[in-house]
Amino acid sequence: MEDKSPLRVVAIGGGNGLSALLQGLKLFARQSDPKIPAMDITAIVTVTDDGGSSGRLRREFDVLPPGDIRNCMVALSEDSTLLSRLFQYRFSAGRGLKGHSFGNLFLMALTQIMGDFPEAVRVSSEVLKIAGRIYPSTTANVALEATLADGTKVVGETRISRSKQPIKRIHLIPRKAPPLAAALAAIAEADVITLGPGSLFTSVVPNLLVNGVASAIQRSNAVRAYFVNLMSQPGETTDFLASDHIRVLHRHGGRKFLDYAVVNIRPITSAVKKRYAREQAQPIEGDIDTILRMGVKVIAGSLAQRGDKVRHEPMAAAAVVMKLAQEGRRRRADHPQ
Repeated sequence: MEDKSPLRVVAIGGGNGLSALLQGLKLFARQSDPKIPAMDITAIVTVTDDGGSSGRLRREFDVLPPGDIRNCMVALSEDSTLLSRLFQYRFSAGRGLKGHSFGNLFLMALTQIMGDFPEAVRVSSEVLKIAGRIYPSTTANVALEATLADGTKVVGETRISRSKQPIKRIHLIPRKAPPLAAALAAIAEADVITLGPGSLFTSVVPNLLVNGVASAIQRSNAVRAYFVNLMSQPGETTDFLASDHIRVLHRHGGRKFLDYAVVNIRPITSAVKKRYAREQAQPIEGDIDTILRMGVKVIAGSLAQRGDKVRHEPMAAAAVVMKLAQEGRRRRADHPQ
């Protein structure tokens, strides 16, 4: 009998890239066309941010950094509602308040009341009526440590992202950060698991370093896909090709696990490239032949938004996820666990 239940999507990452993907996926989760399969969305989000409002709250109140999770909640919330605008409101003045977003303060306060960050996220998600579930990849108070090409060790996401030396390896401190059981269960039941888009070393890889997450992805019968970033990031991925991103993921995950790489083929305009070049960023080359030789299939499409900022177009990215989720559903039917 054909499985008519919603397609189960697990999106792993952090930062603006994951939020953009979730904005597109939300529209599939909320659609009412019986000809289009519904989606059940779970986002698993990194919790290593130590900069800005999140970093200040983390240091002052010993809570997990709320910023990336707040952005994901707003991305999955009902658009144009007052609550979603409120959660993104950032104070522009006020002693101790300047620079903080209301959503970060709300999550921090609710964590203190509930005594549990994942429960605070769950309750906040109910307030925003989000289309899905959001889990931190771990509830441990973790930090990132990078080993650079010259052997130097750098601790802290903010310092790592500013590094000028190539990154050789990323670790979590502590090394054995426990995962959420609910996140592992979602991975086991997924039809498709996506990683990225987002900062490779500071938004995507940290999730793979949480104890048990990489092995759960490897055991899953889901289709596993990586959304290759559109632009390089100074310090983190300078001169990286798409295949270099995949090598990093497989190295930190312990072995090859990706089925697909999703790459953009829409050209970035010269004016936009020049502006990004001033910040030492350039479009990432999708070296498709090399990726195929690595045993990873490629989906190439016009995924970049048109405009001054280079971002993934939410609906285009979500349409790729829909296609892969349908393939994953068929795979899981043929090879039940």
